[in-house]
Amino acid sequence: MLASLRIVPVISSTPTGDQLEVSFNPQIASSLTFIEDALGLLEKVSTPERKLIVVLDEFQELLEIEKNVYKKLRAIMQEQDGLNYIFLGSQESMMADIFERPKSPFYHFDLLMHLDKIPYDDILDFIKERMTSVVKDHSEEIAKDILEFTGCHPYYTQQLSARCWEIIQVEKITENPVEYAINDLVNAHDLDFERIWLMMNRTSRKIMQILSLGKAPYKDRNLPTSTSYSSLKKLMKEGYVIRTGSYEIEDPFFRTWIKKQQN
Repeated sequence: MLASLRIVPVISSTPTGDQLEVSFNPQIASSLTFIEDALGLLEKVSTPERKLIVVLDEFQELLEIEKNVYKKLRAIMQEQDGLNYIFLGSQESMMADIFERPKSPFYHFDLLMHLDKIPYDDILDFIKERMTSVVKDHSEEIAKDILEFTGCHPYYTQQLSARCWEIIQVEKITENPVEYAINDLVNAHDLDFERIWLMMNRTSRKIMQILSLGKAPYKDRNLPTSTSYSSLKKLMKEGYVIRTGSYEIEDPFFRTWIKKQQN
């Protein structure tokens, strides 16, 4: 099957013969050739009895490969009968633009599903069970403090939980470990947050400041409603703001950093 690839891999073994190394020469073809060959190879492997499911994570980032990559992908995929696809993306506004914008090659290509946050009780039990190994008496309290800060966001919950565990287990800090971990992570990302902040225009900064205080930007009398909504849409597309029941800053550590800048 490798022989069918237009970009032929070079396969070599170590002197002991216990390890194989595979390399490619990317200069002989475009990135789209890599993708087309990879998807074609998967279709050959797939069978009616064992039809493959291909999962493409962070699908919206494929646009960075080449300008017309979505047109090429649509052309390839619509000719394939032997594969099922799942497209995942963390930037909801960009995913919606790919699959709901009429001029997009993937417009109504598949069923669009919005995944909610992990249920509070489930993720609370998950954290509490694992924290019990380091703090037997206060594991539930710590788990609740973590979720109050992260709002059950899977990625940031995992990040904060892991740092809390390290603080308690390795650094032996047992007093207010969640607060300590939050401050530690905010300080660790200080330069990244400052870089993002400096790249934002004045209106976006104002919107982010209002959101960091838990308020609605479109209710601010100093900002025209049309300006608020257009800025919110831009910030959602850039991945800084999400909309659940209301608009909110997705990264709780960035939200805390912004609040600190106002003090």
